[in-house]
Parts: sequence; C-alpha cells; structure tokens
Amino acid sequence: MPKEIKDLSYEEAREELQKVVGELEQQNVSLEASMALWERGEALAKHCEEWLSGARKKLDAAMKARETK
Repeated sequence: MPKEIKDLSYEEAREELQKVVGELEQQNVSLEASMALWERGEALAKHCEEWLSGARKKLDAAMKARETK
C-alpha cells in the first residue's frame, strides 16, 4: 500500500511520479487503472510543486535577510 502523499518527501513523491508516468506510457493498463494512475500522478505533481514552492519561499527569505545585514 503506497504511503499517503502528504507523508512523502519531495524525493519519494518525485520517484513515485516517475513510476506512474512510466506505467501510463506503457499503455498496458485498463482505462479505469489509467484514470487512477493519472489522478495519483496529478496529486504527486501537486505535492512536489508545494515542496518546491516552500523551498523557494525559504530561499527568498534567507536572501532578503542576508541583504538587510
């Protein structure tokens, strides 16, 4: 059973997303399975984007703090 997406690190989510894309590209799954994979892939991509957005905010804050010194 896969971990809940919210509990995945960025690296774990990215790795799972790559696997999902690979499975979809093989086209060896039913339409129902494809839809489930697509939905999980969308959720994983969103989770990765949230991680990256959070990292950008931290970097921006650190750069701003450095400039004010």
